[in-house]
Amino acid sequence: MEFIDPAKLDLEDNVVAINRITKVVKGGRRLRFSALVVVGDKHGIVGFGTGKAQEVPEAIRKAIEAAKKNLIKVPIVGTTLPHEILGVYGGGRILLKPAVEGSGVAAGGAVRSVMELAGIADVTSKRLGSNTPVNVIRATFEGLKGLKNAEEVSALRGVSLEHLAK
Repeated sequence: MEFIDPAKLDLEDNVVAINRITKVVKGGRRLRFSALVVVGDKHGIVGFGTGKAQEVPEAIRKAIEAAKKNLIKVPIVGTTLPHEILGVYGGGRILLKPAVEGSGVAAGGAVRSVMELAGIADVTSKRLGSNTPVNVIRATFEGLKGLKNAEEVSALRGVSLEHLAK
């Protein structure tokens, strides 16, 4: 996994979830906020991060900084994924399927923002198991990390691209 420098990219961010966290202490309740943010350049690079703070904007800022440290490169074939894959993280499972051009992003909240910021225009997804946004996003990223394009597969197997196409 090679390092992707966020300074060289034109990244957009999308806040997926904001949770209010209450810690009960001797003097009463302590409020904090947790933010889950996805960043991407819409050209195959995407990342996510979480941040916690006493104020929402500060939590979002921290999450964006964390997301920039957690960028991955997604192989894209045309406007969709190279193949079907199941991403699993904890109780979250995401089935990602390539779709024909023009069909759009058929995905729910958390998965939709990851796909749009990764630059994948046509994909079908189904969430199986946990619907907690952070688990869904982590499962989606596990799936995206497992994707391989035809060149990578041919190199791994030591065969030509023409042989793979048969």
